[in-house]
Amino acid sequence: MKMSLFQVILLAVFGLGGVIGLFVFSTQTNSGAKNAVGSVVIWGTLPKDGVTAVIALASQTDATYKGVSYVQKDPATLAVDLAAAIATGSGPDLLLASQEELRGLAKFVVPLSLQTLPASTFTTTFIQGANIFGTANGYYGVPFLVDPLVLFYNRSILSSSGIAKPPATWEALTGLVPAVATLTPTRQVTRGLIALGTYNNVHNARGILSTLFLQTRVPIATYSAGSGMLSADLGTKAQTGVPAGQAVLGFYTQFADPSKISYTWNTSLPDSRQSFLAGDLALYLGYASEARYLLAANPNLSFNVAPVPQPETAQVRSVYGLVYALMTPRGAKNVAGALQVATYFSGQAAQSVAAGAAGLAPTNLNNLAVVPADPTAAVAYAEALYTKAWLSPAPAGTDAIFSSMIVDVISGRSTPDVALAAAERSLTALLQQ
Repeated sequence: MKMSLFQVILLAVFGLGGVIGLFVFSTQTNSGAKNAVGSVVIWGTLPKDGVTAVIALASQTDATYKGVSYVQKDPATLAVDLAAAIATGSGPDLLLASQEELRGLAKFVVPLSLQTLPASTFTTTFIQGANIFGTANGYYGVPFLVDPLVLFYNRSILSSSGIAKPPATWEALTGLVPAVATLTPTRQVTRGLIALGTYNNVHNARGILSTLFLQTRVPIATYSAGSGMLSADLGTKAQTGVPAGQAVLGFYTQFADPSKISYTWNTSLPDSRQSFLAGDLALYLGYASEARYLLAANPNLSFNVAPVPQPETAQVRSVYGLVYALMTPRGAKNVAGALQVATYFSGQAAQSVAAGAAGLAPTNLNNLAVVPADPTAAVAYAEALYTKAWLSPAPAGTDAIFSSMIVDVISGRSTPDVALAAAERSLTALLQQ
């Protein structure tokens, strides 16, 4: 959805005014001068495009935002870099990161109290998935953008296989394997339907497994009622029937089992994103922000975007995504200015510009009420409303646990129930470090 410069500026003025009316912290001042933002340094894990576009928009409407700058950081080292910077008094004024970095950053962040950011304001302004940044007495940060997992599909492969539309449910997806997958007489895959079943060569495997768990109401991580400590819950228990987590693991690994009709992927194949780019994979589960990379990497690839499939019996939609928020770190030199910048970033105009520049979706519900013309953005906006997340350890630690669980099952070293229980124990230990 394109807007003229006048419309963007007008939306910025009214949008900022509305947000300022909601947030108590927006009335704070810097050095006694109201609305004087001053120098604000933001460290973040998002690419520069979206953030610098918002800073430019803010500077057009208010010259006091010209002192705002952005430094892109590596998510894997952000917490270490921040600790070192705080120790030397050279830390940033704001942090911009997703919930996947939150546990590593939490001890360095000053949460916003409910007096500063009321719960009623938060829940009526932002998507449900943003609640992941909630604390017992407030919020770690102000939500900005969300990057949900989506389904990319090769139009040429589906059309030539007689398939008019991408599958909307996992059950329908499984049924498409015989029509699309191409196997040699020795059961080697030369063309796959989708990359599922393995871990290390499945791009975004962590997000895919998280989606499957969350869709079956397995929380993955939850606070224990007695101790209040965060523990893993991979759905290992059930009063009757197969436990939900075990069903998820069985569903996922079947796609790498040569004895199953759903067999379409194995460990010998290249990274799934590269296979999709090469035209050897019909479906690819990736984040919405990857659309531009795919288009640039292979302009001749005819692909489109659809929502991630849901279980056929699901009454509530769920998809995993990366929810980004602006947080105030300890030792920030310009807290008032930083909060004013966070307020601006939470507004409709800022999020519209940032989402368009970065290829993500806004977290502001008012933005999501309007369907954008771009097909990828339209899917991302729709999914943003039901994006979910969980408080995970550092991604590398989670990957090690999930990878071991999957490898143990597909190699036959462990049964699904044993592998799942072992993963739950390992994840709990990591969460409680």
